Amino acid sequence: MLCGSDAGMADFLFNGPENAAVTILLAHGAGGAMDSASMTAIAEALAVEGLRIVRFEFSYMAARRSGLRKPPPWAETLIPEYQAAIDQLDAKGKLIIGGKSMGGRIASMIADDLYAEHRIAGLVCLGYPFHPIGKPEQLRTAHLADMKTPMLIVQGTRDPFGTSDEVATYTLSKAIDILWLPDGDHDLKPRQRVSGFTAKDHLRTMAERVAAWSRALSA
Repeated sequence: MLCGSDAGMADFLFNGPENAAVTILLAHGAGGAMDSASMTAIAEALAVEGLRIVRFEFSYMAARRSGLRKPPPWAETLIPEYQAAIDQLDAKGKLIIGGKSMGGRIASMIADDLYAEHRIAGLVCLGYPFHPIGKPEQLRTAHLADMKTPMLIVQGTRDPFGTSDEVATYTLSKAIDILWLPDGDHDLKPRQRVSGFTAKDHLRTMAERVAAWSRALSA
C-alpha cells in the first residue's frame, strides 16, 4: 500500500499487519528505488514474520520517477530527509530504523541521538557499505566503533562493500550484531551451485533473525 503524496512529504510503502508490535522503517540504497526487486523481496519476507515494514524514498530517487535523473548525493546530505520521514511516520509502538546499503548507513548516522531520546529501539542494516567497491582503505566505520544503539547488520560473506574477512579486522561496537549469509552478495543473494543456498533461503534466514532480534529489544 502506498500512502502520502503531499508536497514535501514522503511516500510510504507498507507491508505487514497494521497492529504489529514492531515497525521497521527502511530506506533504499543509492541506486535502487524503494520498490526495487531487492527492497520488495526484503519487505515481503519481513512482513511474513509479522513485522510492520515501511519503505520510503529520498527526494533524488523520487525525482527519477518523473524523468529527472539525479545522481545520489553525499549520504550526509540525506540525513534531514530520513529524520523527516521518521517524524512523518509517527509510528506507534516499537520503532526500528534502517535500510538497504546507503539507506542503512544514513540511518546509522542518526541512530544514537534517536536512541538516547527513546524514539527508536534499534537499527537494522541490510548490506552495509563498509567501504566503496574496490576501495577497502576508505572505511565508513568510524561512528560504528562507539555505536550505542542496538544494531543488526545482515551481510553476505562476499559483499564487495565489505566481505566477512574484511569486516573481521574492523573495530566495531559491542552493540552491533552481524548475521553472515554464506556466499551472499550485496543483495544477500548466494550462488546456489557454490553455497547450496538459494536467494529464498537467505531471505527467510534474514527475516527470521531480524524478527527474533527486534522482539528481543527492550521497549
